[in-house]
Amino acid sequence: MTPPDANLKKQERRHIGPLIGMAVVVIFGIGIIVYWMGEEVATAPEDDGTTVEVPTAEDGISRDVEPAPAE
Repeated sequence: MTPPDANLKKQERRHIGPLIGMAVVVIFGIGIIVYWMGEEVATAPEDDGTTVEVPTAEDGISRDVEPAPAE
């Protein structure tokens, strides 16, 4: 329940500073994120379309591991 003597103009004047401060912090945070993403894109290695082939058993490489000899 609101008090009967609420002065809305006075409350608006008291809250404008913190609201502007919060807006500045949010804009700064968004700017940092956009800058960070831009740097990631700019410094990413170029994709030249080459692929890496994984050796298979047909290549003469066995993936079976023999157990170590027991002592």
